[in-house]
Amino acid sequence: MAQSHDMETRRYHHGDLSRALVQAGRRILESEGPQALSLRAVAREAGVSPAAPYHHFKDKCDLLSAIAKEGWMELGVAVAKARSQAPDSHDALTNIGVAYVCFARENPALYRTMYDSACDQAAMPDHAKEADSGWRHVREALIDAGADPSDERELEMATIGAWCAAHGVAEMVGFREFEPLKVAMGGEEAFVRAILGHVGIYSRRPHANGRD
Repeated sequence: MAQSHDMETRRYHHGDLSRALVQAGRRILESEGPQALSLRAVAREAGVSPAAPYHHFKDKCDLLSAIAKEGWMELGVAVAKARSQAPDSHDALTNIGVAYVCFARENPALYRTMYDSACDQAAMPDHAKEADSGWRHVREALIDAGADPSDERELEMATIGAWCAAHGVAEMVGFREFEPLKVAMGGEEAFVRAILGHVGIYSRRPHANGRD
């Protein structure tokens, strides 16, 4: 066992094995679903000994938390990119909503793991609201679009509203009943953008001075 662990230590630089295990876990989630995920399965997928994951994760729940954290970070990157590419503050908020839905659609197992982990803890993870998180970008985009930064409660409510609206669209956008509309509108992304345009928090356009 010691020899096997030494081989793994040589194979991965410090810290790389943990990431390799998380990536292996994501592949299993996407291809086989959460029921197939275990530390033994992740070890096999990563090509390491069955004992290796226990040097980084105490159990399956710990591994799932690490996978979820990576998902929240990637969502933050997607949201930040969408916001930065918008021509104005109103489009920035809509771009964020579209990016959120696209992320959920492109990473279904990861997205479900993120929210399953949050539900298990009855809270969004702390890192989901850090400085460069998707949540903070929504909040800042709302301020850019006219929200009063001094009204903390209203700003938090607006952020929750925008987040929940995008989450709801992500949950329903795949329904087959919507396919004719998607075709008529030129694809799913155009459909999502149009749907968000009918949601209050996304449909409000700021005045010229930047305030509602």
